[in-house]
Amino acid sequence: MIDLEMTNEQKDLVETVRNFAAKEFAPFIGEADQKGTPISGTFQKLTQMGLPGICIPAKYGGSGMDYVSLGLACEEMEYVDTSLRTILSIHVGLCSLGIYQWGSEEQKQEFLVPLAKGERFGAFGLTEPDAGSDVAGLKSTARKDGNFYILNGSKMWISGADLADTFLVFAYTDKERKHNGISAFIVERSNAGSGFSTFSIKDKAGIKAGNGGGMTMQDVKIPAKNLLGQEGEGFKIAMSCLDNGRYTVGAGATGLIHACLDASVKYAKERKAFGKAIGEFQLVQEMIARMVANYDASRLLYWKAGWLKNGGIRATRESALCKWFATVSAFQAASDAVEIYGAYGYSDEYPVARFLRNAKGSVIYEGTQEIQKLIQGEYAMGIRQDRPVRCPLPPHEEYSLVK
Repeated sequence: MIDLEMTNEQKDLVETVRNFAAKEFAPFIGEADQKGTPISGTFQKLTQMGLPGICIPAKYGGSGMDYVSLGLACEEMEYVDTSLRTILSIHVGLCSLGIYQWGSEEQKQEFLVPLAKGERFGAFGLTEPDAGSDVAGLKSTARKDGNFYILNGSKMWISGADLADTFLVFAYTDKERKHNGISAFIVERSNAGSGFSTFSIKDKAGIKAGNGGGMTMQDVKIPAKNLLGQEGEGFKIAMSCLDNGRYTVGAGATGLIHACLDASVKYAKERKAFGKAIGEFQLVQEMIARMVANYDASRLLYWKAGWLKNGGIRATRESALCKWFATVSAFQAASDAVEIYGAYGYSDEYPVARFLRNAKGSVIYEGTQEIQKLIQGEYAMGIRQDRPVRCPLPPHEEYSLVK
C-alpha cells in the first residue's frame, strides 16, 4: 500500500532543501539566468546537503534515502529553477543510478562512491546531432583493442557537459546488431586524453542558468574495465537510466507547477483591475484551479513511481506517465501564469517568463511528449510489456517506504 504521508526524515529533507535553496539560490537565480551562467559552486552547495548521493546506499558513499525522497528533493529544487533540478537528474538519475544498477562491485567502488560523495560530477552522453528519439541512429563507435576500447563520435545536448568529471557514454560495438549492438562506457575526463573535449551551447531559449553542451571523442582510449554491463547491453542500460531520469524530471516539473501557482495566487491578490483584485475574476480562478489540480495529480504520479522503485519494481510506464503529464502540465501552468501577469509576465521583471522558457525544455528532453504518448498507448494496447531485465533496480537496504 502506498503511504502518502511523509516520514519524519522526508519532512526534514524537504524543510532543509527548501530553506537552503531559498537562501543560497533563489536570490541569485534571476541574474544567473539573464547572464546565461550557472550560479558559482552550485554542485558543491548541493553536496553540503548530501544530495549527490541522496538515494545511493550508505555503503557506496550515499545518504541511503529512498526514491520518493529523490523526487521530493527534485520538486524543491525546481521550485526555484529548473537548472538546479537538472543537476540531480543527470548526476543521480542518469549517471549514478546507472552505475549502481548495472556496475560491478569494483566499478561501484571506483566510480559510484566518489559520485555519491559529491567528489565528482556525473553526466550522460546518449543524444547525438542526428540521433535523439531514435537511439539506434547514433553514430558513435567503440572498438576493442586488447585491454582497451577506442571511442569515436560526438554527443549533443549534454547537461553539465563542461562541468562533469564522469560521463556515461553510449556507442556501437557492433553496428550490424542495431539496438543490440550498443554498449555503455564510463568515461572519466581526467584520463580520457586529448581526443576528448566538451563545449557549451550558448543562447539557449530556456534553462539559461544551467550548463549544457556536447562532447567529441577522437580515438579516446579507455580501459576495458570501464565497460558497464556487457557488450550489447547499452540500449537496455540507457533505457533504465531514462526511467530514472524521467522520474526526476516529472518530480521536478511538479515543483515548477507549485512555483507557478504560488506566484499566480500572490499576484492575483495584489493586482487590481476594474476596481477589484484580478483573483476575483472567474477566468483567472479557472487558470489557478487548473494549476491546483495538475499539481496534485503530478505529485501522486511521481509518488507512485517512487514507491515502485523503492521495492525494486520496474516502473517504466509509471515514470514515463509522470514525466509526460507533469511536464505538459508545468508548461500549461507557466503559460497561464504569464497570462495572469499580463504584460508584466512577458518580461523578466517577474519570474513567470523564466518559468515558461524553462518548462518547454522539460517537455522535450529525456523523451518528447510524443514518445511518452506512444509508450502509454503501447502499454494500453498490450504491444509493449515489461520483460525482466538482467539487473532490476535494487531495493534499498537502509530505508524503504514499502510496508
